[in-house]
Amino acid sequence: MFDKLKQKGFQILTLHHAEAILKHDMSKGVAELEQVLHKLEIQAEELVRSGGGEGEMTQRIRKALTNYGWEKHNFQIKKIVDGKEKESISHEIDHVRWFDTGTLALEIEWNNKDPFFDRDLENFKRLHADGVISVGAIITRGESLQNSLRDIIAEFARKNGIHDESALLNYYTPTARQRELIKKAAKAKQSFQEGWAHAFVADKFGEATTHWRKLEERVRRGVGSPCPLLLIGIPRTVVVV
Repeated sequence: MFDKLKQKGFQILTLHHAEAILKHDMSKGVAELEQVLHKLEIQAEELVRSGGGEGEMTQRIRKALTNYGWEKHNFQIKKIVDGKEKESISHEIDHVRWFDTGTLALEIEWNNKDPFFDRDLENFKRLHADGVISVGAIITRGESLQNSLRDIIAEFARKNGIHDESALLNYYTPTARQRELIKKAAKAKQSFQEGWAHAFVADKFGEATTHWRKLEERVRRGVGSPCPLLLIGIPRTVVVV
């Protein structure tokens, strides 16, 4: 399953019988996901321009999935006692794919604060317990990508002749706080390019953001259990400098 993605370096982790469910009940959904992600390519400039939040890459994935019928959906769970509503909870999921044999829910966490993983996993757990979804899936930055971001940004700086702060204005406008961080890092690294890469990644794609290690830590300690889970990590190989 996902053999083409694995060959490109994508990390794939399935938990709580998710692989069996996906293979036998949702093979079409697996094929659609693989088709979308196998074509994925990220220009390094996108990382610089967007930094955080929902960048161009995320939007491309969302559009491609929507074309396959993966729709945003707000699940509403109501508790009725003797005809009276006692509790109402809603869970909005960015991408849901319905099949006759089950439902697959998917979230893309490219660069949020890492507590968003807790939200997603707990939502999946509740929806699965209520019999609403069969598998919950999360796409995030893979370990190889996270570990190489400083090298990617530094190489981008060298290739594009970014030698000082003024050159950054072609891509984004650093705040006063960010300028100070860049200045200190450039002095420590004795290189503006290396210093900017270090400061930029620490500020925008730091340890406390959504990436593979933070996600794996959570599922290994049982967050989201026992909902069947599919986790996908985007690798370094998709980035073009």
